[in-house]
Amino acid sequence: MAEVLQTGEPDPFFIYNARAESPFLLTGDHAGNRVPRSLNALGLPPEDLNRHISLDIGVEPLGRMLADRLGAAFLSQPYSRLVIDCNRPPHQVDAIPDKSDGTPVPGNQDLKPDARAARVREIFDVYHRRFAEELDRRERAELRTTLIALHSFTPHHGDFPAPRPWHIGVLWNRDGRLALPLLRHLGAEPGLVVGRNEPYGVSDELDYAIPVHGEARGILSVELEVRQDLLSDQAGCMEWAERLARVLPAALADLDAAQQHDVVT
Repeated sequence: MAEVLQTGEPDPFFIYNARAESPFLLTGDHAGNRVPRSLNALGLPPEDLNRHISLDIGVEPLGRMLADRLGAAFLSQPYSRLVIDCNRPPHQVDAIPDKSDGTPVPGNQDLKPDARAARVREIFDVYHRRFAEELDRRERAELRTTLIALHSFTPHHGDFPAPRPWHIGVLWNRDGRLALPLLRHLGAEPGLVVGRNEPYGVSDELDYAIPVHGEARGILSVELEVRQDLLSDQAGCMEWAERLARVLPAALADLDAAQQHDVVT
């Protein structure tokens, strides 16, 4: 049986502030760019492994800073999305892409079924099993859980040779309970351009964390996409951590107030 991870390599998950009791649980499915030693950097130079094709730039520091400000846990996945995309159903062909944003990935070319299965088994499955265990633990402890999936997107892409106009996108699939008040609070921030399911949407076919861990469990959830040039340094990450630490509790409080009003009336 093919094996991907070798002795001494990190687990495919890390929980920062593991025992935090905030209602917010932060996640970073694409937070890291590690490649298992057995995959020989996927045949890519270091500069490609530091690009957006390999990870969501800025999400790891943003997640930790935001976790500190909210008193929340941050569950992150340290292996590159080029090894396997942990926010993509593993049966999708592009869960292990042979090309990303025009860049061929030599280590993913002509991948044999057993090699593909090993990445799913050792990274994807282990990460999402730990994800589910964390949600189960919080439920047993009677902790409220509001799932915030953190991602970042490229300033330039396709039809946007100039920077994409949005500073942040608020994404959801079937459950917009938290997204709608969050859109209002972000929209009130001076000078901020906020995407409503932009630059992407969330779907059962192409996404995993929100549909499976959020909506399927009935957990309040939302995906946030911050433009990567705004997270390019510590100051930018800190600015966004402080902003999100303001608006997320405010949006949750608005939702609670609206639900209480519905109960009373």
